[in-house]
Amino acid sequence: MSDLLTIWTTRYRNNAVPEQRPAMEAYMKNRFPFLGIRAGERKALMKELLNELGEPEDLFAFAKRLYQEPEREFHQLAVDLLIRKKKQADVQALSAYEWLLQTNSWWDTVDPIASHLVGSYLERFPEKRDPAVQKWLASGNIWLIRTALLFQLKYKEKTDEQLLFRVINEERQSKEFFIQKAIGWSLREYAKTAPDAVYHFVDQIELAPLSRREALKHFKND
Repeated sequence: MSDLLTIWTTRYRNNAVPEQRPAMEAYMKNRFPFLGIRAGERKALMKELLNELGEPEDLFAFAKRLYQEPEREFHQLAVDLLIRKKKQADVQALSAYEWLLQTNSWWDTVDPIASHLVGSYLERFPEKRDPAVQKWLASGNIWLIRTALLFQLKYKEKTDEQLLFRVINEERQSKEFFIQKAIGWSLREYAKTAPDAVYHFVDQIELAPLSRREALKHFKND
């Protein structure tokens, strides 16, 4: 795997765009160094390498190795690779997803892990859902809590409304920006499916101003 990792990382580093690094790093609050490769080119390079080399034999192990590289594009690449095969993930995948959520954590990787990887996993293995959500809410880790709020983001009519509202109710007094934002985002997205339910819910409880604004963003009258 070391040789394969070297091929992948060398290809990306050879395509670095130094003049784009400062803006990309500033956008991410200078939490990570960047190669300066934007999302479209990052995904195009991924497709090139997959066509040339095929899938890594152990995709989760390969993703974890990519997470050990300093540049942010490699962490994003790891998530991109896993999303491609999300429907093939087995029942053991949740622990790997939780590791990724808690490693090099920031919204640009946590959100697709939550909405694509964890969302797909819990839809396929529903018996894992309630214990996982309970554990995440009790963890005190803002990224796991954010995942509990966002994993249903793409469920639409399959959303468990009772669960969504319960999780929001438990976290609505949080002072953490990323939790308040996730509450609003989850409600705004679900409002596309069930606007009356969301409007009634927001009207009945006290939310942080940020959460409320986000939740009602697409309503004409709030």
